[in-house]
Amino acid sequence: MTLEQKIGQFFFPAVFINDTEENIKATERLIKDYNIGGLTFFHSRASAATNYETKKKVVLNDDSCQQLKELIVRYQKCASTPLLMSIDAEWGLAMRVEKTPQYPYAITLGALPHSEKQLVYEVGKQIGLDLKSVGIHYNLAPLADLNNNPNNPVIGYRSFGENKEKVSDFALEYLRGMNDVGILGCLKHFPGHGNTNVDSHLGLPVLKETLEELVANELVPFVKGIQNNVDSIMIGHLAVPSLNDGKDTSATLSKSVIETLLRKQLRYDGLVISDALNMHSVSKLFDKKGQLEWEAFNAGNDVLCFAENIPEGIQEILKNASIERIEESFNRIWKCKQKVGIIDGNLNLLKHSESDFDFETTSKLNLKIAQNSLTKIKDSTNSKSVFEANKSNTLAKISLYKNTDNTFFKSLAADLPSAEFSYENGGESVLIELEKELNKFDTILISLFVPKAKPLSNFGIEDAVLQFLSHLFTTKKCVLYVFGNPYVLQVIPNLNQAQGIVQVYQDFSEFQEAAANQLLENSESKGTLPVTVNLM
Repeated sequence: MTLEQKIGQFFFPAVFINDTEENIKATERLIKDYNIGGLTFFHSRASAATNYETKKKVVLNDDSCQQLKELIVRYQKCASTPLLMSIDAEWGLAMRVEKTPQYPYAITLGALPHSEKQLVYEVGKQIGLDLKSVGIHYNLAPLADLNNNPNNPVIGYRSFGENKEKVSDFALEYLRGMNDVGILGCLKHFPGHGNTNVDSHLGLPVLKETLEELVANELVPFVKGIQNNVDSIMIGHLAVPSLNDGKDTSATLSKSVIETLLRKQLRYDGLVISDALNMHSVSKLFDKKGQLEWEAFNAGNDVLCFAENIPEGIQEILKNASIERIEESFNRIWKCKQKVGIIDGNLNLLKHSESDFDFETTSKLNLKIAQNSLTKIKDSTNSKSVFEANKSNTLAKISLYKNTDNTFFKSLAADLPSAEFSYENGGESVLIELEKELNKFDTILISLFVPKAKPLSNFGIEDAVLQFLSHLFTTKKCVLYVFGNPYVLQVIPNLNQAQGIVQVYQDFSEFQEAAANQLLENSESKGTLPVTVNLM
């Protein structure tokens, strides 16, 4: 390869599974003309971070998986150097692709007892097998961020929690699972995106910690990853003034963060990948095309993820970088390509159909995780009130944001055949009528299917629903099952008045089934909250 062709290997532009033929051909030209190193797949342009202004609706496509497979074959065929295919699949291909296996969020896995960490290994392994079956070699996961800020708008449910030892161990198990089936992994977002309250897709978060504080907390999972030869580390778009002479420079563009801290002090010589360079915390910093790509490379990144100015970026690096530095990054990328076998022609281009996914194994794994992560937060009456109320016909069940035809209610029906109600939408007037219907019941079993995983607008829960719950907790005997992000517990008024609270984390049918069994058997829960939650 020429030096210019080697520089092309540093670029991993975003590609979209549900894209136009015109855009697909443009990507093929990039591959042919610039010898780019790999691609990072997203569902569609509407689903990517670039959609924050346009707010285009994501159009679902049941054929996305087949389309992904065909695109991978097509792109590999036009590449003179085999492409390293990557995707952000933290909780499985389902994060980006319809009708593919979905696994629990990291925060759910973080609720597992340490003794069950092999379940995290199994998640990594199954995700790896799913990726391999469609021709992907590199998962930009898992997060090594400690989620120690409940107001974090972008990490939250994607982190294993706030305990540095657990986050370290669980991230390593996830990585080991993927590696054992031949898939590369990535720890992100160095030096730690957990203690921030700004979404780096939109602005630049600033970490106020000193180096000593980072070493004691945020950096612990990354150090353990380095000790265990993690394939790659992703640099986050966040500023750490204490590492940059007091300046708010994004870590992605900071030599002191990458070259000094990560390379020299922590002695990491693996692949360093930037977070997406289209994110607004960095994308609007430079007017000249290619300048951002050069600055990111110059700071120490080997792979430029979601680079948008490839021809210009290559020329800027060619003009400014030393041959030695170019060779270093090239060799790290080449080593990863060798590790997954693509240099030897093993491109994982298998004939794929939906049946290639082992949905049965996924379901069994999800059920085991549900059974071991379920967390009993409050149980002052030992759930006996539910059974007593059922005998006296004073028990009602309410499902919020899902109709009564849900697995939780169906699993309870035979043993707790009580009146069932639901609220999906309609606002205050519908809730007032529902409250009237509940007057004759003194015990309420509530299943809250939290609408959104992110904290914006109280996780999608309407104010009227929060007030409805608040009134129920102060006037009825209530047992609440929460299917969603545990941080939602902090936004529900008078929750401490509830007689029972069980955190279930996911709304998968397996989790609903496990929750029903826990209630019917009045069994102890094995899970613990992975984050600190203060009840209102």
